[in-house]
Amino acid sequence: MPPAKTTAPATKPSAPAAPAPATAAAPAVETPVGGGNPGAEAASEEKLITIKGPVVVKDLAGNLGLKPFQLIHHLMELNIFATLTQVLDEESAKKVCTKLGYSFHTEKRDRAAHPPTPPTPKKDKPKKEEVSVDTTLKLRAPVVTFMGHVDHGKTSLLDAIRKTRVASGEAGGITQHIGAYSVKRGEQHITFIDTPGHAAFTEMRSRGAKVTDIVVIVVASDDGLMPQTLEAIAHAKAAKAPIMVAINKCDLPAANPMKVKGQLQEQGLAPEEYGGDTIVVEVSATKGTGIDALLDMILLQAEVLELKARYTGDAKCRVIESQTEVGRGPTATVLVLEGCLKVGEIALCGPFYGRVKALIDDMGKNVKEATPSTPVKVIGLDGVPSPGEELVTLENERQARTTAEERAAALRTKKIESAPKVTLENLFATIADGQKKVLNLIIKGDVQGSLEAVVGQLRKIESKKVDLEVVHTAVGPISESDILLAKASQAIVIGFGTKTDNAAANAAKREGIQIKLFSIIYELVDQIKDAMAGLLDPELRENQIGTAIVKKVFDLSKYPVAGCSVQTGRVTRNARARIIRRKQPIYDGGVQTLKRFQDDVSEVRSGMECGIRLGDFTEYEEGDIIECYTLEKFPQSL
Repeated sequence: MPPAKTTAPATKPSAPAAPAPATAAAPAVETPVGGGNPGAEAASEEKLITIKGPVVVKDLAGNLGLKPFQLIHHLMELNIFATLTQVLDEESAKKVCTKLGYSFHTEKRDRAAHPPTPPTPKKDKPKKEEVSVDTTLKLRAPVVTFMGHVDHGKTSLLDAIRKTRVASGEAGGITQHIGAYSVKRGEQHITFIDTPGHAAFTEMRSRGAKVTDIVVIVVASDDGLMPQTLEAIAHAKAAKAPIMVAINKCDLPAANPMKVKGQLQEQGLAPEEYGGDTIVVEVSATKGTGIDALLDMILLQAEVLELKARYTGDAKCRVIESQTEVGRGPTATVLVLEGCLKVGEIALCGPFYGRVKALIDDMGKNVKEATPSTPVKVIGLDGVPSPGEELVTLENERQARTTAEERAAALRTKKIESAPKVTLENLFATIADGQKKVLNLIIKGDVQGSLEAVVGQLRKIESKKVDLEVVHTAVGPISESDILLAKASQAIVIGFGTKTDNAAANAAKREGIQIKLFSIIYELVDQIKDAMAGLLDPELRENQIGTAIVKKVFDLSKYPVAGCSVQTGRVTRNARARIIRRKQPIYDGGVQTLKRFQDDVSEVRSGMECGIRLGDFTEYEEGDIIECYTLEKFPQSL
């Protein structure tokens, strides 16, 4: 063991100090710390930190009794931006230690104090194993998705980050249609997915995929948590992705970050300053403040996650978005998850395949290959894949073609066997057999006020026979994620004062989901009432049209016939009839035969005689009453 370091001069020599645990990551010796609280007043004893060798942020935090992110916060306050594994210079280390009430000294390594050579061979094997693992798995850039409520500044933050990228000296602009792009911060990269957060999570999670490493929930400091914010939090928790919070618009006079932090606690996202583990950063996209801190916190979180991937071998990618472009044909923006995607390789994606003709990065430049966490646009597939599909590379083109054909055939079979879709017009026919009595709705509005008014009016529709279920409500245009949700919940998408984007319209046509747009609230409510009433089975009512009494029974060779006299109304050939004997019904069925003498007739009126045979009934008796009636269907009301 190396000799223990002597403590600093103390005013009370009789007070011994317990040694702090040494950090195994770096050869460091920590001097005793009196109370273990770096912010406490050292009235009785000067606190001294002595470290041998390079001063790593993580090791210094352990010696100070702090968590690494807490030390990074203190460094940022001193305008020193460092990562978890960065080596600090002596001046920076002295500054932060002085700020925390410590005295810092460095000491050269004492070779004599090192352990003898015999134990060294014991550690050689694990080191060789670690090296072999590192050759296949290397650290990769984190993939981040911004989520949150409409108009809370997600796009503004992304724009601010884009400006930071251009200002950092990288040439060229960022194409807006790529769907993902990479930002360089120091020597590290961050990949942002520039697609609607809910669409990325809903579609990709439905396919069992996890692409996003970190979710940043954007909350406006003047609005606080809104319904769509809560939905974004639910999506992120369901994906089990680490959540960070960016409180935007902190430069506004009405900004109230403390209120937002309190609301986050209610949702189980306690900020670090409240003793929780959720990183919360206050930013202003318009002023550009807090952007660097947000990027640093993302990199810090990524280092804690230790994100690694395989950089060699066949590529495994995930489709973020796809489209057909003029002059290029089907294109797919993919994020490389593992391996190396190269030009000229055979790619298989869902029911489509092809040879990779070109790869275009987020700067619009052609590249020859793409490694993990790199977004690229792939050109060469023979069709447009769906977002969330997995793209893999194969060596055998015949195998890729065969697999693609099998998948296409399975999709066609599934589409043929799928149940008919629900629309307002065919709603009654769809559930006429009593399969369900619930009307599911997804409602999108132009503004929050009108949306609440529409939902409030629909809630006032009272019915004990039909349930009205509002699956999802949100402000903004109808998006593709709404269509996916409607498909999963067998719902109808209602838009009030809003529009449908192109991706949603194409998805609705493809999936057979109906979209109804309204601008008048009363028209919307009336159609919903009609749709709810259409869910009810029609009510059958009996309408008695006449009665006859059996005067005599004629036993013919084939079957008996009742000779009757019509007492009231009329007896018709296409009506139903029941036999009443001593005030009790004994048979109910259709009129099989109706005759006047030897002739078949369609109707016999009151006061006339006729012969009647009902179905397969044969036990007529004199005095039986035959009641003739029809059944009419009446639509039920709510």
